[in-house]
Amino acid sequence: VQLQASGGGLVQAGGSLRLSCTASGGRTIRSYNMGWFRQAPGKERDVVAAIHKNTITTYYVDSVKGRFTISRDNAKNTVYLQMNSLKPEDTAVYYCAASTQVSHWNTVDGMNSWGKGTLVTVSS
Repeated sequence: VQLQASGGGLVQAGGSLRLSCTASGGRTIRSYNMGWFRQAPGKERDVVAAIHKNTITTYYVDSVKGRFTISRDNAKNTVYLQMNSLKPEDTAVYYCAASTQVSHWNTVDGMNSWGKGTLVTVSS
């Protein structure tokens, strides 16, 4: 599945952004677990949030719990990441990804397809 992320930009600390990831190429995200990941300069790519294909089960890294919300709209073939109360340490390139894995469905290694990233910069 081909993925395209959008919605990144420059925002002040405390602000909000909503990232979108749309699938194309004739595939539906309905069969995929979907995730958002981020990679800051000099750091490894890590999971931010993930949502299971059952549309109910979600996962968040501790540092974003209560601030970020992942959601999906299978009819629109899109997954979202609503980011509130942004902090400078949230600055990174954000990637969306899709997984067909049963286990490790919310990990970097468990992802099958990756989109190009979108840069989020949070100024202090």
